[in-house]
Amino acid sequence: MESITCKFGGTSLADADGMRAAVEIVRSDERRRFVVPSAPGKRDPDDKKVTDLLLGWFHALQNDLDTSQPIETITKRFTDLAGALGAAVDIEGEIRAIEAAAKDSAKPDFLASRGEYLNGLILAEVLGAAFVDPLKHIRFDFEGNLDESTYPVLAKALEGEGLFVIPGYYGADPDGRVCTFSRGGSDVTGSVVARATGSVLYENWTDVSGIRMTDPRIVPDARRIDEITYGELRELAYMGASVVHDEAIFPLRSAGIPMSIRNTRAPDEPGTMIVAERTPTQPVCGIAGRKGFTMINIEKTLMNREVGFARRALSVLEEHRVSFEHMPSGIDTISLIVKNEELKQHGEAIVLGIDRVCQPDRVWLTPRIALIATVGEGMNHHVGVAARLCGALAKAGVNVRVLDQGSSEMNIIVGVDESDMDSAVGAIYSAFNEEN
Repeated sequence: MESITCKFGGTSLADADGMRAAVEIVRSDERRRFVVPSAPGKRDPDDKKVTDLLLGWFHALQNDLDTSQPIETITKRFTDLAGALGAAVDIEGEIRAIEAAAKDSAKPDFLASRGEYLNGLILAEVLGAAFVDPLKHIRFDFEGNLDESTYPVLAKALEGEGLFVIPGYYGADPDGRVCTFSRGGSDVTGSVVARATGSVLYENWTDVSGIRMTDPRIVPDARRIDEITYGELRELAYMGASVVHDEAIFPLRSAGIPMSIRNTRAPDEPGTMIVAERTPTQPVCGIAGRKGFTMINIEKTLMNREVGFARRALSVLEEHRVSFEHMPSGIDTISLIVKNEELKQHGEAIVLGIDRVCQPDRVWLTPRIALIATVGEGMNHHVGVAARLCGALAKAGVNVRVLDQGSSEMNIIVGVDESDMDSAVGAIYSAFNEEN
């Protein structure tokens, strides 16, 4: 029988009602056999995520502070949850075991992962499912990357009939210690489980009904994307569209397994399907913007005749261990766009370094840049996409500081002042929304 892997996010499993909704979803389709839970998220805006509480416990422990408050809060959270669901899980005993083990942990990974572990125990009990601990079956290398040996090991552990619950977010390093994916990594666990089991579909259940064409905080009525490719999603995720962890794409894409983004609170809504290939009917499928960039501008007459000019400029970034995102250029100019989190305090030192090794006519920084990605595999089949985009920005009174398009012709990046980002995103959305 074909199988489906289901991952439920922290907001979906924040309380007993959410857990019951997840159980009902799993039981509504017998193909849903592999269930990956996150740690409980916020129950209301003033609440705290369980993972944040666990990290607070770790930091208190590392600084020889009183850990009783986070332990008490976490214990009550899971005790209440198990009690409301009638799950016979010894939460207090589990917390005592965690407390003893945490004293020997030098990294936050162990405590950070215990929210998924405890939630997994509860969900497995309610579903009558087999509990499979990722610590024994999901492997990381010494660099913290997923080890390919995970797939056959995990596949063997998930053989047989019935339901399986595999907590998200963590596995083991080569020494057998808990190692976690980056935050939000339960999405990645779900895709790893889907690939290991040969699932025909990976359902990612969250608190939204699919992916919107752009950020609904900027365009409240932004329409839902019915279908998007892994490549398109990767471009949007890089620019801040964060419905799903971007690393969750890779295990699925290599195996050709589609992913569906669904809403736990509205399970009948269709959501968004993420696929390997699609036939685009419109040039643009999504728009995403991100603030926090700086441009390093270099100007020199006859730059194009100097062999090695760009290499020398980039060597200064390498010297300061700063990577760049984009490098638009002209005959006499090069601009290096870097994230502020990469640039940090090195801006002036990099300017001086480039001035020293390249001897340009001028080099300067342009801060407070926002980048906006307009993404769609249909771009290379439609004439005038860039003109339409720039026309929309001009009409909205937005000055374009930089424009860059990759060789795939799937993504146009424009740089604007941060203060203009929301206006620019709204203008581009209006220009390419098929309903207009």
